[in-house]
Amino acid sequence: MISDCLKPRRRCVLWALWAVAAGTLFMDQAEAQSVKIVGIGASSCQYFLRETNGKPEVEKNFFAWAQGYMSGLLLRAPPGKDEDLDLAPDVYPLLKQAEFLRSFCTRNPDADFSDGVNDLYRTLRAPPS
Repeated sequence: MISDCLKPRRRCVLWALWAVAAGTLFMDQAEAQSVKIVGIGASSCQYFLRETNGKPEVEKNFFAWAQGYMSGLLLRAPPGKDEDLDLAPDVYPLLKQAEFLRSFCTRNPDADFSDGVNDLYRTLRAPPS
């Protein structure tokens, strides 16, 4: 079977690519319309916390989705907006971003995981202090 041949890293890349495609579709909708976000990151924070507890591989899947979703937001930003945004800056490395999402969901268990990703995106847009 093809999936048996994929290594964990390649699976994360595939998840990220899929999430970029999903994020791109999301951004094609008019702002006033309701859109449905899909994929593992469309889960609640409660689900995220339960499923990732002691399972770093599962958390990597959620984080890959988050990176793909933010990449989709960045790709679909209007000209002149977020053009120089770095989704993995030295001052906010990936491990710190993953901790941000865990903390967000711990503080907001009734929120959606994607709400945490949107909050992280806004944090990355903020000028360093």
